[in-house]
Amino acid sequence: MKITDTILYIGVNDHEVDLFEGQYVVPNGMAYNSYAILDEKTAIMDTVDARFTEEWLSNIEKALDGKAPDYLVVQHMEPDHSANIDNFMKKYPEAKIVSSAKAFTMMQGFFGTDYPERKVVVGEGDTLCLGAHTLTFVTAPMVHWPEVIVTYDSLDKVLFSADGFGKFGALDVEEDWACEARRYYIGIVGKYGPQVQALLKKAAGLEIQKILPLHGPILTEDLGYYLNLYDIWSSYRVETEGVVIAYTSVYGNTKKAVELLAEKLEEKGVTVAVNDLARCDMAEAVEDAFRYGKLVLATTTYNADIFPFMKEFIHHLTERNYQNRTVALMENGSWAPMAAKIMKCMFEKSKNITFCENQVTVKSALNDESRAAIEKLAEELSR
Repeated sequence: MKITDTILYIGVNDHEVDLFEGQYVVPNGMAYNSYAILDEKTAIMDTVDARFTEEWLSNIEKALDGKAPDYLVVQHMEPDHSANIDNFMKKYPEAKIVSSAKAFTMMQGFFGTDYPERKVVVGEGDTLCLGAHTLTFVTAPMVHWPEVIVTYDSLDKVLFSADGFGKFGALDVEEDWACEARRYYIGIVGKYGPQVQALLKKAAGLEIQKILPLHGPILTEDLGYYLNLYDIWSSYRVETEGVVIAYTSVYGNTKKAVELLAEKLEEKGVTVAVNDLARCDMAEAVEDAFRYGKLVLATTTYNADIFPFMKEFIHHLTERNYQNRTVALMENGSWAPMAAKIMKCMFEKSKNITFCENQVTVKSALNDESRAAIEKLAEELSR
């Protein structure tokens, strides 16, 4: 695929993977992106997953029309992008490898060598001239590994953005960008909002016409749309006004309470997203919690604690720096309800969490008292 007159796509689509990083469901597969820059000297931008070695090396041969590449630029050492470094270096013994100092340390760990006679170490602001193309390297530590660099090509005004602006899904499948990019970002990069903000500030000083990520489609139009979403996500701001209800229910009584709350909120014109944590894609529920401004947590007291799926869900939120949100608590307990207290304590280290004044306690099943509490909570959440 031709991206510009001198930049070609040489990546691969993966429709065999079921769980990306061993946890994220990817029904439409994944793309592992790699690019070739053709100039007086040629550069290959990143490698691909280990299962696609032959396809990728064949793509290089076709793109370069049999010419040997001069450089391999490694922006990120996660194995879905770095697994074929050693295969490349063996196939092209004259090529040099360009990456950050920390990346070369990781290469030693992965491959038993850091290619001492062939390595070119780059850092913030360093450049590599290929002829007409000059590549400028920008450090992006913890977006989302410490060794990451991104690369700006001043000729074609292209930003090779590593895992930034990536999404789930192979390139031969049509699907909404924001939905799967949001799930990808929150799940994988969400913890590192300040680091992403720092990178966005650096990118603001560049004239960018195309963004070439390591996953997902090349972004060429309305770049402000993508940059704005990344700014919202990485600053933990509310993207969409509405209420997310995340719940677990053992015998259906907590579910009935949740359904009643959702009904009352919708009657008041509130957008509501409901997630049954025992059955939904947990990553989708986490995505919703970061997308919307208000979150309701509803669960049972279980083993003098809270139901396991709820505990896992809250851990997913807090480890990703969940903040700047309003949280409401609903609990169910037949003899000693304590779920609300436990859930609240789990957010002790979270920033800018505002808990609703109205809390709902269901003792076994809904009654007039708990229905009235739900009405009050719906009223508070709708304001």
